[in-house]
Amino acid sequence: MTDRKNSVCAVIVTYHPEINTLRTNIERCKEQVERVYVFDNGSGIEALDAALAAGDDVVIHQAPDNVGLAAGLNQGVAFAKRSGFDFVLLLDQDSLPAPDMVPSLLAAYAELSKKQRVAAVGATAVDVRNGLAMPFVRIKFPFNQKIYAADTMSVQCDFLITSGSLVPLSVLDCVGNMDEGLFIDNVDLDWCFRAVAQGFSLFGVGSAHMGHAIGDALSPSHFQKGGAFVHKPIRLYYIMRNRVLLYRRKTTLQRWIFQDVLRIPFKFLRMVLLHSPRGQYLGCMLKGLRDGILGRYGPAPK
Repeated sequence: MTDRKNSVCAVIVTYHPEINTLRTNIERCKEQVERVYVFDNGSGIEALDAALAAGDDVVIHQAPDNVGLAAGLNQGVAFAKRSGFDFVLLLDQDSLPAPDMVPSLLAAYAELSKKQRVAAVGATAVDVRNGLAMPFVRIKFPFNQKIYAADTMSVQCDFLITSGSLVPLSVLDCVGNMDEGLFIDNVDLDWCFRAVAQGFSLFGVGSAHMGHAIGDALSPSHFQKGGAFVHKPIRLYYIMRNRVLLYRRKTTLQRWIFQDVLRIPFKFLRMVLLHSPRGQYLGCMLKGLRDGILGRYGPAPK
C-alpha cells in the first residue's frame, strides 16, 4: 500500500455495466485509492447503489440520460478537485486493476516528473479475452511503432488509452478537460494530443498492470496478434466522425492525420466485408464521415 493513497481519486464512467465485474473493479480500487467516484450514464439500474454498496469511500452519481464518456470523466474530475485530491485514476467499467497498479503508477510518476513535465502515466493493459499485453504506441508514418514495456520499464508514447491513466489534477488545469462534444471515441487521443502540444510527455508503465478489453469482441486477424478489435456499429459512427473532427485541430499530430487518412478505406473494407450486420456498419460509418465533414458534435443522431 502506498502512503500516497489519499492523494488519488478513481473515476469510473459506466453505461449498462455488468454488475459483478464493476463490483470487482471498485473493490480493487478501494484497496489502492481513498475515494471511488462512479458516474453512471443513464443506465436506469435502480439497484446500482445497493449492488455496489456505496459508502464513504464510494460515491455514485446516476445521470438520467447518457451524456457521454467525456462528460462523465469531467464530472469525476470536478468532484476530485472539490475534494482536494492530487490525482485522478481514470477507468472503464470493465477494467480490473492489479493489486499494486496504483502504487506502481505513482512511483513511476514521481520518478519521471523529476526530469520532465509528465501529463499522465498509464498502466499496461492485458486483454482479458486472450491474455495478451497491449503495446504502447508511438505514432509514425506510415506505420505506428508498438512498444511492449517490460516490468522494469516506463516507455514514452504519443497517447494513452483512458482506462488505467493516472493524471495529476494540476495538468488538467493546464491542458483542459475532456472534450464533451466528442462524446465517447477518440476523447483520450484528443486530450493526449493537446497535452503533448503544450510540452507534456506521456508514459506507459510496465510494472502497472490492468485487465481490460478494447471493443465488444475480438475477430481473427492475420495482421494483428491475438485478433482484431470489433466495435458495435454505433461506435463506428463516433470513430469515423471524431477522426475527421480531429483532423482540423492544430494540436493534432500531423503524422497521425497523414497515417489515419490512409487507414479509412481499409477500415471500410474490413468492416463491410468481414463483419455483420454489414449494412449497419456501412451506414454508421458513412454517417460518421458525413457528420465529421459537417463539423457536428455531441451524441449521434437518433
